[in-house]
Amino acid sequence: MNYWLFKSEPDVFGIEHLKAMPKKTDHWDGIRNYQARNLLRDDIKKGDLVFFYHSNCKEPAIVGIMKVTREGYPDHTAVDPNEHYYDPKSDPDNPRWYMVDVKYVRTFKRPVTLQELKLKPELDGMTLLRRGNRLSVMPVTEDHWNYILKLESEPGA
Repeated sequence: MNYWLFKSEPDVFGIEHLKAMPKKTDHWDGIRNYQARNLLRDDIKKGDLVFFYHSNCKEPAIVGIMKVTREGYPDHTAVDPNEHYYDPKSDPDNPRWYMVDVKYVRTFKRPVTLQELKLKPELDGMTLLRRGNRLSVMPVTEDHWNYILKLESEPGA
């Protein structure tokens, strides 16, 4: 099993949106970065666990956990001109963009904020904390995953 972190803006699609979906499951669409696309298409597997991260908000934070229920498949929003993430250069016969399906597992007892994560030397090297990183899909090491789970039970920074 691998571990991941997926970013989403809470007012666009937050953890509560996923929790409210039928079967608490939805597709993770709209990724329009080739590096993140490659992860979705090639590396993220059914059963992998994912931190749900709220970004572009007052206090960016890891807020919960999801599980991958379907491996990478073509992102249909790329070829539908009525979709927000439509890409006119996409070709349904040669997909450019991919998505996975995820299922809500649980909400954290408390958000673990980006500010708090930055203060922890145990998280040195974490992709999220690298200067200039803007990826919305990224790997998390097992050590970092387990450390963040421990942080959830501690008082916030």
